[in-house]
Amino acid sequence: MTSSREYPERPVVGIGGVLIDRGRTLLIRRGSEPLRGEWSIPGGTLEIGESLQQGVARELLEETGIAVRVLELIEVFDRIYLEDGSTAADVKRRPRFHFVIADYLCERVGGELRAGSDATDVAFAREEELTRFHLTETATRVLKKAFAMDRARRAAK
Repeated sequence: MTSSREYPERPVVGIGGVLIDRGRTLLIRRGSEPLRGEWSIPGGTLEIGESLQQGVARELLEETGIAVRVLELIEVFDRIYLEDGSTAADVKRRPRFHFVIADYLCERVGGELRAGSDATDVAFAREEELTRFHLTETATRVLKKAFAMDRARRAAK
């Protein structure tokens, strides 16, 4: 059975939240496609009537049990998956998934850590530990930007 995310008529808006807490970032293991079973940045799709920031806060709470305050935009990028799992865009083939994703830096305001929603596991990782999680190149780039932004925010205080 295909979901509205699969073979969409137009790109789907995705949101993600990068929580940096005590020098560690929060990661989830995805329970659904795309990237099922892989470690990733917590997030999902924006719901109708929801602001980007509201969606990020909702997704983090649903997937990790952590309540956050959304601080600032890290990056916006697209992720296109073809039927065979490749990510190269081919105008003659309809993509299986097409997301435009906005990832935001967040800070923790409460909650208890637990895997929920479509996350099967959660973990905290220091910047130097990211390679152990076999993240996508894009997720690694976004996380490294988030760590740099967090360092700059703390230095400015």
